[in-house]
Amino acid sequence: MSISKQKSIVGCLLGTAVGDALGLPYEGLSKYRQRRLYPKPGNYNFLFGKGMISDDTEHTCMVAQSLIVSAGNLQIFSQQLAWRLQWWLVSLPAGIGYATLRSIFKLWLGFSPHNSGVFSAGNGTAMRSAIIGVCYGDNLPKLRELLQISTRITHTDPKSEYGALAVAIAAYLSSQKSLIQPQDYYQNLQSILNPEATEFLSLIKQACDSTDANESTELFAQKLGLTKGVSGYIYHTVPVVIQAWLKHQRDYSHGILEIIQCGGDTDTTAAILGGIIGAGVGENGIPQVWIHNLWEYPRSIKWIKLLGQRLAKVCEQDIPQTPLSLPIYAVFPRNLFFLLVVILHGLRRLLPPYTILDFRF
Repeated sequence: MSISKQKSIVGCLLGTAVGDALGLPYEGLSKYRQRRLYPKPGNYNFLFGKGMISDDTEHTCMVAQSLIVSAGNLQIFSQQLAWRLQWWLVSLPAGIGYATLRSIFKLWLGFSPHNSGVFSAGNGTAMRSAIIGVCYGDNLPKLRELLQISTRITHTDPKSEYGALAVAIAAYLSSQKSLIQPQDYYQNLQSILNPEATEFLSLIKQACDSTDANESTELFAQKLGLTKGVSGYIYHTVPVVIQAWLKHQRDYSHGILEIIQCGGDTDTTAAILGGIIGAGVGENGIPQVWIHNLWEYPRSIKWIKLLGQRLAKVCEQDIPQTPLSLPIYAVFPRNLFFLLVVILHGLRRLLPPYTILDFRF
């Protein structure tokens, strides 16, 4: 087995989980309000100095499990991902996008995975695409087919596919360990995407130019008009993530903290960025204090590592395996506890301290 491949896959999964957990308490806060509530952004601020994951990591793990069972077989991958999404909804997750919710309801009503998606350009498809890039980035036709399945099962707007592909390509290039020049990334993506992706490619070009100009990610987001924070629209999320990755390709902690400071959909932007950078730096490139203080069950750090190791073996041998066991009995009570903490965070946001900037829109 390729040790480098395994490190990239494990790093991508852990990077996603840590970024998700760090960004979660800041989700929906303006950059002014988050700095008042959480003046020490380098710590977990979810539960007594500990972090927990949300749907961003859960979706990535479901994709990884589906890849393990299918070994890239498109029909099996589609069936597995659909089945996992259906039962994920039954576990009552606290966070779920509206498009994803509608799509999973359609799956339960009997729609096939090819017809379950709804017309939406949310960033839900991008949050689960980095791991596909790490595994199949060296096989572009297979990569595009897997991404198409992963995307269209919930989102049918072509913009979602463009964004998912951009993230997957970034994760693959990151996993190759060499630093990527911004304009080389742009040229690579331009050669792959369809001609109708002109608007998206223009945004990616701006992200690359911003990196070359050594602009902060926050400034780049402001130039895109995202002064309230980075939204869940995929044409907002992905360009900002790509700029942050190109700027911090081997610096996981600074990249994650900088994108969180942009505000908005912070758990998703940090999760996507964490998956991309994590694929390049591996577990050892992620601050160990963040890994150790990720408080999760049943998708624990140990479980995520084993998931990555099994997926790496499947990628190496091209032979499907059984999925990694997940204690289903623990998922429902965990989600109820998670929901309670989320509600408490919502109440906390209504309390002081305040400044006039907290209410800027």
